[in-house]
Amino acid sequence: MDLLGTATALVSVSTPGTGFLTDPKEAAVLARQLNEYTAALTTEHPGRFGYFATLPLPDTAAAATEARRALDQGADGVVLLANNRGTYLGSHDQDELWQTLDDRNAVVFIHPAELPAPAVDNIPPFAADFLLDTSRAAFLLVRNGILTTYPRIRFILSHAGGFVPYASHRMALTIAGDTGRSLLDVLEDFRSFYFDTALSSSPATLPTLLAFARPGHVLFGSDWPFAPRRRPVLRQRSRHHRRHGHPRGDRPHQRHHPFPPSGHHPPNPGPPAPVIRLRRAAQRQAARLVFKLVQPRTPLRHRDDHHL
Repeated sequence: MDLLGTATALVSVSTPGTGFLTDPKEAAVLARQLNEYTAALTTEHPGRFGYFATLPLPDTAAAATEARRALDQGADGVVLLANNRGTYLGSHDQDELWQTLDDRNAVVFIHPAELPAPAVDNIPPFAADFLLDTSRAAFLLVRNGILTTYPRIRFILSHAGGFVPYASHRMALTIAGDTGRSLLDVLEDFRSFYFDTALSSSPATLPTLLAFARPGHVLFGSDWPFAPRRRPVLRQRSRHHRRHGHPRGDRPHQRHHPFPPSGHHPPNPGPPAPVIRLRRAAQRQAARLVFKLVQPRTPLRHRDDHHL
C-alpha cells in the first residue's frame, strides 16, 4: 500500500469463501468470525482499512441475515462468489438477499470460483475457468432482471468482467431473443457493471474494456499477491485499494474500491428505486437515439449462419 501510495485498503475474502463447508451453520459461523475480524481491523487502523463482508452462500436466508448485520454495522459492501457449490448468482430464490442489499444501496463485488465441473488437465482454473465463471454470473444477473429489479445495488466484476466486454453483444442477442427485451436495453445492463483491471490491463484486454464500459466504471486492481508486486506498480497507481484474503487471512488480495469508505458512518440509502429506474430509462432512450443516428441505413439481412 505504501509502495503504490494507497491510502485505504478494503479487506475481503476471495475464493473459496465459506463454500468449502457443507454444513450451513458452520459456514454462517465462519462468515461472522471473518467479518468480526475485519471490522476490528478497521477500528485498529482508522482510515487505513475498510472491509467487504463475507456471506455464507448458497444459504440465501443466512446470507441476508449476515448482510444486514455487517452492513448496518459499517461494512463497505459484500463480496460474493460467482457460484456457490454450483448455484450461480442470478439464479432463482435469491430475492431476499438482493432486497436486503438494495435496501442498503450496497456495493457487491463478484469474485470467481472454480466451475461446478471437473477441471481440465493442464488448465489451471484461474487461467480460464475463472473468467467463464464471472461471465456466467453476469449473464444470469442480466438475463433474470436482477439489475433492473434492484437498481440501487452496485455490482463490480473482477478481472475486467471475465469475457463480458468481448462477448457482450453475443450474450445480449441471446438474452434479447429469449426474453423479448430490447437489445440496447440488455447491452446497457451489461455496461452498468463496474469492472476492475486485476490481471486484465494488457494491450489487448484494456482497450476492449475501455471501449465497452461506461465512463468511471473501470477500476484499478492490482491482484496482489497473486500477481507479482512489480506488475501493479508498472500498470497504474491508485489512492484506494481493496484487499482480498484467503479464509485463514494469510493471502491478502488488493483491488480498487470505487466508492468512498462508509465504515464510520451509517449506510446511505441512496435515491428511491423508482427515481433510478426513470433515470436509466432516460439514458436508454438517449442511447437508442444515438444508435439510430450513427447506424447506416441499410436493411438487415438474413444469412444462412446468422440471424441479425
